[in-house]
This record gives sequence, structure tokens and C-alpha cells, in this order.
Amino acid sequence: MSVETMTKTSSEVQQQGDRIIKTTTTEVITKSAMQPQQKMSPFAKFRQLDRQNSLPNPKTPTTPTTPGGSKVVGRPLFVFTDPNMANRALTAKDSLLLWCQTKTFGYENVNIENFSTSWSDGLAFCALIHHYLPDAFDFSKLTPKDRRHNFTLAFRVADEKAGIAPLLDVDDMVMYKKPDWKCVFCYVQSIYRRFRNED
Repeated sequence: MSVETMTKTSSEVQQQGDRIIKTTTTEVITKSAMQPQQKMSPFAKFRQLDRQNSLPNPKTPTTPTTPGGSKVVGRPLFVFTDPNMANRALTAKDSLLLWCQTKTFGYENVNIENFSTSWSDGLAFCALIHHYLPDAFDFSKLTPKDRRHNFTLAFRVADEKAGIAPLLDVDDMVMYKKPDWKCVFCYVQSIYRRFRNED
């Protein structure tokens, strides 16, 4: 075989090798893009979104205002990038809120409109627990002023009589007039899961 033929053959082999590498790389990229992503639990997804949305964005002012200078009200706290997840989250939150409103309807000093300030005096927790365990305590003796007693009573009765773990801390709840809605939402979910089939 001549040197010229060997050079041609070597060049052809290299070109073929390049094509194989390119093809293989394309296949790997295509396959990895086509593989379904691992399923993430809703709580893990929520934590991921919470981390993403808590990072400062240099394009967004820290205190959003309208052109007149007043603060913008009603802007969502979190922005879901997946529209299906946004719909499911909105539906779940609204459904749970409606469930709470239904079960506490008629209880004095209880008006549940959200998962934060509506729960700040402990009466909403007491009303929700009392609805399912009316013999556990006398709701009519509770007052909005005795916040610590209300939280302690609701969390203790839920734990002892219904097996609902006390996910919230009484001291934390007493310290804040505006509790973290995510914490309240998680605890109310556990109450819902325990009692959802009872009426």
C-alpha cells in the first residue's frame, strides 16, 4: 500500500471517527433530554421553589411600589414555573382553606381567611380540633386574649386524642402575630389527613 493511499485511509478513518463521536454525542444528549426526570416529592419541590424565590433578584426592587409610590398589594409570594404545579398548589391551598372554613363555621371569634393571621390567636386550631373532638374541652370558655393557652390546648389535644404530631411550637406561635403560612399550612394538612374521612 502506498504512502498516499495510507494517508487517504487514515484521513477517512479519522473523518468516520469524528462522525461516530458526533453521532454518539448527539445520541447521548438526545437520550438524556428524552429521559423522564426523576419524580420529586411535592414537599421537596416546594423547598426548591422556596430557595429559588428567596434569592435576591437585582432586577426586582426589594419593596415593590406602584407608580404613585404605594406598596403593591396582592403580589404572589412564590412564582411556580410549572403551570400544572401552580394550578395544583392553588387548588390544594384553596380547598384546604375552604375545608377549614366549613368545619369552623359558627365558632365565635373564628374567621379563617388565610393560613397566617387567621390562626394567630390559636382559636382557629381549637375550633378545628373541637369540631371533631367536642368532648375534649369547652370551646365557649376560650378567649382570643389567652393565646398561649389556646395553642397549648389545641396542640396537646390533637396530639393526645388524635395522634397528630405537634409540628408547631407554642413559643413560636405566641411570639409572632403573623405566623409563617407555610408552617400553619403543613400542620393544618396533618389535621385534615387525620379527620378527612370522619364527616
